[in-house]
Amino acid sequence: MQAFIESFIRYLATERGLSDNYQFSVRRSLERFAAWCKDAHGIEHPREITLDRITEYLTARKRDGLAAGSIKLELVAVKIFLRHLHATRQIERDEGETLRLPKLDRSLPDTLNEVQVEQFLAALPPATPDDPLALRDRAMLELFYASGLRISELIGAKLENLNLDEGIIRVLGKGQKTRLVPVGSQAREAIRSYLAGGRPKFVKKRTGSDVFLSRQGGRLTTQRVYDIVKRTAALSGLEVNVYPHLLRHSFATHLLTNGADLRVIQELLGHADISTTQIYTHVDQQRLKSVHHKFHPRG
Repeated sequence: MQAFIESFIRYLATERGLSDNYQFSVRRSLERFAAWCKDAHGIEHPREITLDRITEYLTARKRDGLAAGSIKLELVAVKIFLRHLHATRQIERDEGETLRLPKLDRSLPDTLNEVQVEQFLAALPPATPDDPLALRDRAMLELFYASGLRISELIGAKLENLNLDEGIIRVLGKGQKTRLVPVGSQAREAIRSYLAGGRPKFVKKRTGSDVFLSRQGGRLTTQRVYDIVKRTAALSGLEVNVYPHLLRHSFATHLLTNGADLRVIQELLGHADISTTQIYTHVDQQRLKSVHHKFHPRG
């Protein structure tokens, strides 16, 4: 089964142009499914997969305590895998075709309010010329919040796509789609300081044009950015769970709260469908209800 999974992941990368994160998620789901198929039923070829086996696997995952949203992601991975194998005539039947994806109640994204964002960023160590890591981390997190980037877009940012004079960055989003995103004044200032006094100290012979570099001169990893966010959150004293995507959620919510048009926010976030962006209207409605309940005499 592993050879079929490897071939499918190459297809997602080369033919579909899907992100590394998406490829990793699909690979992990399929390898977990393949391991279960082999251990539970001795299945080693996709043609041996049946509808009953898929259903049994999903039931087992639910019994293991996996959340409904995660089960849906695993089902999607199996469905697109089998659909591809059937379309390329590697299997005779697509056993996952009749399985329907469960409808999930869309949960509201967590966000930080504007005061909490200020508290979070204020916890960063002073960005001085003799501390290139502090310069990098401040520039990175300022840009993260100022432009609402995905973590993959942040670590994939290139020097040639950054125009600080115009206050614009060109990012490569999902599906290899590019978009232009404004960069706020404080983020521009932090990036300028990093490019002048921080980044040059990380550059090595084989360093590319990535904006944010590791100590070794390479591109930062997703895990490293996650660690930086968690460390800064701990220093800030915020009693909430702060994670990288939370800054993107906060970016969108604060724009909406301050009067930005939903279509503009959609474009800035790089959402293909406006329905994905509309969840932030529910976040704002929840905030208004909370304020009404707290301050209205009959709230």
